[in-house]
Amino acid sequence: MLITKSKNISKIFGKNLKKLRVEKQMSQGDIARALGVHRSYISGLERGVRNPTLINIERIARAMGAEIRKLLE
Repeated sequence: MLITKSKNISKIFGKNLKKLRVEKQMSQGDIARALGVHRSYISGLERGVRNPTLINIERIARAMGAEIRKLLE
């Protein structure tokens, strides 16, 4: 998949994060607590207005028991 604008990848990541979170029956608070961040950070990620670091992408995937690619494809 070729993404030409960084905003697009943020939106894709956010959409995938929310979809996976709902499938796993987790709240934004559940993920925030696992990462040690504020719930509004997770909300911003899901809305595509925040950009996670690679380390946080890995931490999110681990907290959700998912592969990183599920968040990025």
